[in-house]
Amino acid sequence: MKNCPTKLKPAAFLLIGVFISAALLSLNSLPRPAAADQKSGAIGIQGIIPSPPPSQGATIAVPANGTIYTNIPITVSGLCPTGLLVKIFANNVFVGSTTCVNGSYSVQVDLFSGQNDLVARVYDALDQPGPDSNTVSVTFQNAQFLQYGSHVYLSSAYAERGAPPNTELDWPILISGGTAPYALSVDWGDGSAPDLISEASAGTVDISHTYKQAGIYTVVIKATDKNGGEAFLQVVGQATGAIQSNSKGKGSSLIIIKQLLWWPALAMLPFIAAAFWVGGKNALYRQQKAYEAALRREHLG
Repeated sequence: MKNCPTKLKPAAFLLIGVFISAALLSLNSLPRPAAADQKSGAIGIQGIIPSPPPSQGATIAVPANGTIYTNIPITVSGLCPTGLLVKIFANNVFVGSTTCVNGSYSVQVDLFSGQNDLVARVYDALDQPGPDSNTVSVTFQNAQFLQYGSHVYLSSAYAERGAPPNTELDWPILISGGTAPYALSVDWGDGSAPDLISEASAGTVDISHTYKQAGIYTVVIKATDKNGGEAFLQVVGQATGAIQSNSKGKGSSLIIIKQLLWWPALAMLPFIAAAFWVGGKNALYRQQKAYEAALRREHLG
């Protein structure tokens, strides 16, 4: 009698089912577009996907080229790609930042004495810069500089900085020029009272704040020196997480949520059931053949 074909063991079918199920579950870890209609029970996840740097830059519409100023801060505004960080540079030095909202931006900046060549530059979430904007040259006629020979300035290595909600956010700020001591005012943009800080000398000052609600906030830092000279710096603070609206402060109402779909978990059930069913049929087949072989042996014996 011919040998019957070899059959897979039930464990093999179960292993195949588990393997297919694991493959389906791995697809669930791939990034998905943000859902337009979030439903209860959704799980918020975030991630950054490598991408090319921005191909479209910002423009400077205000101020006009050749404008002369005698007071600071001044407003710089223009068009930009929505969602990107916009940094303003004066004479290649960072002087302020904001977030592009609905295709435009507006930021208040300090100026250096004399000519200032202004450039706006956009940055994505990976801190990749886009093309430079048009260059606008303005002049700051600083009366205080002529009187005291020095002007106070504020600067920072960070145009944007963040921490989770209810976690302290630290931010190093550099004070230079002017005449000590200095008085600082920090408005964190969330509706809380500004921080008032006194500094006896120039140098790095560590400011800190704890945001209660996730969001993107406009942080405004002002410094006044002994002679009444003023410096100004606007930057972007973030309380990272699912961003919600903030009625008391100036937080963004953008929501970044990606749903974790459970269809792979349901999809694996038929494969497991099929594996057990086929495995069971195979076991019955093998038992039947073994029983027939035993009867033949007994008959021949």
